[in-house]
Amino acid sequence: MGHLHYRVRDLNANLKFWTALGGTPVRIGSDQAVKFPHVFVFLSPGDYSGLSEGAVVNHVAFRVPSFDALAKAGITVTRLAGFPGVGNTTTPEGERVELFEDAATNLTFTPDDGKHVAGSDRHNRAVGLPIAFHHIHLYVPGQEHLAAKAWYARMFGGVGGKRSNYDAVDLPGINLNFSGDRMSAPMKGRTLEHIGFEIAGLEAFCKRLASMGVKFDTPYRKNPDGIATATLTDPWGTSIELTEGMRGL
Repeated sequence: MGHLHYRVRDLNANLKFWTALGGTPVRIGSDQAVKFPHVFVFLSPGDYSGLSEGAVVNHVAFRVPSFDALAKAGITVTRLAGFPGVGNTTTPEGERVELFEDAATNLTFTPDDGKHVAGSDRHNRAVGLPIAFHHIHLYVPGQEHLAAKAWYARMFGGVGGKRSNYDAVDLPGINLNFSGDRMSAPMKGRTLEHIGFEIAGLEAFCKRLASMGVKFDTPYRKNPDGIATATLTDPWGTSIELTEGMRGL
């Protein structure tokens, strides 16, 4: 998928948490990150205005075979009443991370046209790994979840469908879920500072987005470390960094 970038007040405590969750600490340039299947979690020391609760990106979620291994690693999982196989844990900053066991009944992804492509059927079988990234959940006002679903499918070429009863768009390594009828603030300034998508052929991809009316916060550039980047904000306040070059790290 790419990455999640958190601003944290206690770097060591957060590094310990994400490592216990099942990630591997890595350095990417001067940045501290934790590597998981399908996603890097970046941790940058600094202050923030609030948690993700109340923001457009409300929470992120991972899959595991069962919660037993997490408990042995010191991760406290609170099971969600009425939803078998679903639970939550919190980072040292108080940020909620949703978790799913293979036994969960609301993981299934169904494409709108009934046709699975590009591995979108992976949600309908056992995870097959100790832990893997699963979804990002966006909360938007009114019925704009349908507009958000259409926007992400159009801009990123995702597969539109339903994850359980949620409107969703599936992309390699990530399922984007959309809920409406909830006012939410932009991500900017929150502890989850931005989300990131890894793109093959980023320069051409940015030109395509620009031709579709996307205004970039920072345009395409290639950094001295060889990683190319560009940033934008979606119509609902989701801060997004596009990268090319992190895939092989």
